[in-house]
Amino acid sequence: MSLGDKIGNKADEFGGKAKAAAGAVTGDDDLRAEGKADQAKSAIKGAIENVEDAVGDAVAKVRKALQD
Repeated sequence: MSLGDKIGNKADEFGGKAKAAAGAVTGDDDLRAEGKADQAKSAIKGAIENVEDAVGDAVAKVRKALQD
């Protein structure tokens, strides 16, 4: 994943935390739930990015081994 995608993912995570906190403070359960959902979506995106990075690293290692 690109750096821009990772930054965007972190922004979504912090936005979700802010929504959840605002919902908790104001008693708005819908806003709180939306914030929690945004955080979960961000966590899933982060996990996918980690897998993509790991697969990319593995492919690079195999490619290098085959070239040597």
